[in-house]
Amino acid sequence: MKIYIINGPNLNMLGIREPEHYGTVSYTGLCEMVKRHCEDRGVEAVLYQSNHEGALVDKIQEAYFEGAVGIVINPGAYTHTSIALLDAVKSVKLPTVEVHISKLEEREAYRQISYIREACDMTVSGKGLFGYIEAIDYLIDNYSRHS
Repeated sequence: MKIYIINGPNLNMLGIREPEHYGTVSYTGLCEMVKRHCEDRGVEAVLYQSNHEGALVDKIQEAYFEGAVGIVINPGAYTHTSIALLDAVKSVKLPTVEVHISKLEEREAYRQISYIREACDMTVSGKGLFGYIEAIDYLIDNYSRHS
């Protein structure tokens, strides 16, 4: 079983960028935590981060063609702007969980809009890096209903 964990712009700056919202763990630390959890659950994790919208669309499509059972996506700022990411997730029809490290509901007004949410099975927001673990577990635990 393979799950894609896709991260959008500025997630590579974890641990540096606004630690009051995103914490002090680096992107490498996040990747190590996710890989370890997936190994413990018997799942292959494909981790990817890009600051470029088209590259993220390509990776969503790759998940489909490579036989992934689901996608965990933190689109970063593209959450609030990208119909292209929405359309990509809709087109592959893979179970998808939207993740946000910070609690968007308590942030700026422009962060209240999520285009991608429409195509997602669920959203995890405000649980820090552990939101990724919750999203992965959701996909693993609910895989049979999508197969």
